Amino acid sequence: MPKPANPASDFFGFADLLSDAERRELAAVRDYLESEIKPLANAAWDRAEFPFEVIEKFAKLGLPGYSYPEYGDGRPRGELFSGFLSMELNRIDPSLAVFAGVHTGLAMGSIHGGGSQEQRDRWLPDMAAMKKIGAFALTEPEGGSDVAGGMRTTARRDGDTWILNGAKRWIGNGTFADLVVVWARDTADNTVKGFVVPKGAPGFTATKIEGKIALRTVQNADIVLDEVRVPEADRLQGINTFRDTAAVLARTRGGVAWQALGVAVRAYELARQYAVERVQFGRPIGGFQMIQDLLVKMLGNVTAMFGVVVRLNQLVAAGEGSAEQAALAKAFTTTRMRECVAWARELFGGNGIVLDYEIAKFFADAEAVYSFEGSREMNTLIVGKAITGHSAFA
Repeated sequence: MPKPANPASDFFGFADLLSDAERRELAAVRDYLESEIKPLANAAWDRAEFPFEVIEKFAKLGLPGYSYPEYGDGRPRGELFSGFLSMELNRIDPSLAVFAGVHTGLAMGSIHGGGSQEQRDRWLPDMAAMKKIGAFALTEPEGGSDVAGGMRTTARRDGDTWILNGAKRWIGNGTFADLVVVWARDTADNTVKGFVVPKGAPGFTATKIEGKIALRTVQNADIVLDEVRVPEADRLQGINTFRDTAAVLARTRGGVAWQALGVAVRAYELARQYAVERVQFGRPIGGFQMIQDLLVKMLGNVTAMFGVVVRLNQLVAAGEGSAEQAALAKAFTTTRMRECVAWARELFGGNGIVLDYEIAKFFADAEAVYSFEGSREMNTLIVGKAITGHSAFA
């Protein structure tokens, strides 16, 4: 017998690819996020303030340990489980998911992938326990997509010390992070290197970026580095070129595709729920053809996004995933996400522009997800070069 129609966002049952144990664990995580994290999300977003109580809640969940089991419960999770976990975090609140992603994926990922064993042992246990929070300082005020060749922040060696000068912008967690991974160009050999700078280092100043319309809870900072001295022991020993930096970004770019899916899933869920509850002309608006058209288009996008991210995770797990595939996944899913949130906001009508119905937050946050970790255009050029053999980069 065929299964009855399922209104859930996972219409083709991609979660069935997880093991029974993984599905149970994911359900427990979802319940925890719904009860402990979601109640804090909207008010924090509205105030553009970070709810610091979530740090203890994420620590209780053991969130970083899912990615680094040697610093968690010792039980490795599969790539697919990690993807679904990211989706669930973003389905609850993209801002708080970005906070967790910057800390776990970018900051811890830089140290885990680019640090020596001594450095990993020194920093990662406290970061896994969320006793110390990390940030990742790559983007600069005068540079975005051209940061690989146009990095202006410099590092000059002086004996056993490095002296950093420059500025960074859009640094998530930057206003309060205990450890900031700063990327700078070595003046001696012109290569990019990574440095871990502690909060309060002389010459390090972080100022909150105000007036954002997206990811308002994320505390993005403008950072100024004025003769900041960093010991050689705090330079990431495995980072010697921008390729090493790009390897960190390649791992997180696929994560952004899951993030886009989480935003789209929530937009669809909110729109569907509203459609079956909102009554106009004497019946639920879900019974009108044009409303059903919007919902089905959203569900089609979500289903296609599921297919892309699940297959990418399978390739990564098999050691076969490429940077070009991650770039295509990021470009495709964020574009489809942008369509979904616009359709959802349209379905809500006037109620779609107030925070009470939540869709306004996801509509706004989608713009940031669409832009970071490489714009659609830059990721398109990465894929375009791979399929034609010709570089179209200016």
